[in-house]
Amino acid sequence: MKTRILLSRDLHRNRKVVKITFDYSLGILELLKKHFQVKWSQSKKCWWIARTEFDYKKFKEVFSPIAEIVAITDKEQKKIEVALPKGYLEKLEQKRYSPQTIKTYTHYFKEFQIYFNDQELSKISIEEINNYIHGLIKEKNISASQQNQRINAIKFYYEKVKGGDREYYHIERAKKEKYLPEVLSKKEIQQILDSTLNLKHLTILAMIYSCGLRRGELINLRVSDIDSSRMLVKINNAKGKKDRYVQLSENMLRILRKYYKEFKPKFYLIEGQHGAAKYSGESISKILKSSANRAGIRKRVYPHILRHSFATHHLEQGTDLRHIQVLLGHGSSKTTERYTHVAKSEISKFKNPIDDIFNNST
Repeated sequence: MKTRILLSRDLHRNRKVVKITFDYSLGILELLKKHFQVKWSQSKKCWWIARTEFDYKKFKEVFSPIAEIVAITDKEQKKIEVALPKGYLEKLEQKRYSPQTIKTYTHYFKEFQIYFNDQELSKISIEEINNYIHGLIKEKNISASQQNQRINAIKFYYEKVKGGDREYYHIERAKKEKYLPEVLSKKEIQQILDSTLNLKHLTILAMIYSCGLRRGELINLRVSDIDSSRMLVKINNAKGKKDRYVQLSENMLRILRKYYKEFKPKFYLIEGQHGAAKYSGESISKILKSSANRAGIRKRVYPHILRHSFATHHLEQGTDLRHIQVLLGHGSSKTTERYTHVAKSEISKFKNPIDDIFNNST
């Protein structure tokens, strides 16, 4: 039976390499050293060749007669199961982190474990972690947001799970980019809604814009969250574990009544094709892009742009900034405390920019 040689792509000291793994064979080792610029990695316990110097055709010619060559793709490598350290997932769940945050932290921490697979987690130094992050920035060009998320996932293990010193706060963080959010004009919003022919799809886009919702907030809305008697919509357990109320316009209520009469949702306001299942976030993105294309809008559109536009249009029509913050559920706890005097009864009095759009629609 031929010896198996596994080839996989990897990073070694911030260099892109081809990792070569096989059961020890003096014959394979001698051929490897004779024909290739191969080096040994003490940390990864494997041989490697710089990707720029690797000749796969030559490698096959040399080793095919005596070995089975198995090239592991990036997709296959990602399927390799890595067990999280004991207590990591449990601590995330105990602290009531959101499902999305748990998914992000566990994914990034598993990648961290794979990178340092030959080292005990307790022995990895701050310098090594910083070098790991720096390598990701250089090789994968990760965003500042992803950089900080990866750092948070690592810090969570050392500081929350292991109860270590806060020295892990010294991991270098990225400065947050300061940019102006992209927005659509009221005319462009109107064109998109006019180009949305399916009633359910229209309800989805109109709700996100008219209520300034995050995509996940729309998906989690229940039928019982619509309070037509007070013209309010309750957003439960939103980002930051906060509930809030947003206004419900007369025009939006008319759309909702038509939608409810036709689709008869049972639990969630917007339900998928299979009973009371939640709607797909990816489907919402596709709906918006399709409507924008039909409307001839060439801007890059995504669900959150409707929320940005909601806030901008409120500001442009003179709504006080602190009221917008309440409607969006933005700000730290201190900010929230400063604006708690904005009563729920006042929220329904704000002019909703979607009314201008429907009133002007032909």
